[in-house]
Amino acid sequence: MISICIIEDILDIQNGLKAIIENDTRFELVKCFNNAEDAIEELPSLVPNVVITDINLPKKTGIDCVQEIKHDFPNTQFIMFTIYEDNDQVFEALKAGASGYILKNTSPDKIIEAIIELHDGGSPMSPKIARKVLSSFTTTVTNPVNELISKREQEVLELLSKGFLYKEIADKLNITLSTVKRHLNHIYTKLQVQNKTEAVNKLYGKA
Repeated sequence: MISICIIEDILDIQNGLKAIIENDTRFELVKCFNNAEDAIEELPSLVPNVVITDINLPKKTGIDCVQEIKHDFPNTQFIMFTIYEDNDQVFEALKAGASGYILKNTSPDKIIEAIIELHDGGSPMSPKIARKVLSSFTTTVTNPVNELISKREQEVLELLSKGFLYKEIADKLNITLSTVKRHLNHIYTKLQVQNKTEAVNKLYGKA
């Protein structure tokens, strides 16, 4: 069971997320917070698997929360849940240690898929956000990383960075889910990175 905490100051949105999580037997809702300050104080004792946090909170932001918690609790995965679509917010969230980023208009089914994907080691992002990130990584300079990973591994990483889930990548490339995960393990080993965000940064010349 995946344990989850929510940080969201708008009650209607918080209740909507709460309902999605409580109606799925794979999830356990540990606690909801209305602000980052309370979350920063209590999360270290709760140590949930996943934290879903808004960015724009009353005082400290969701990004502040990630920065203060993630270093000491690397196994807790943060996914940013926000209306923002600008690149600065995306990069700040990822830089702080967030592993996922989805918009508030994401459907309940996609939210559930994103939480599971995050818990399984993925980095779910909405396609619109992923396109913005990729557009900023675009470079005409040849990247030596391309010589380290195979063409198929590049295809897997590029699809993952565009917001596709593991099973969607498997279907698109006509390979099995286990093969997708094996390719990703090879990518992380070859590039000497720990997660998809670091791998994408290297692939697109940002590391």
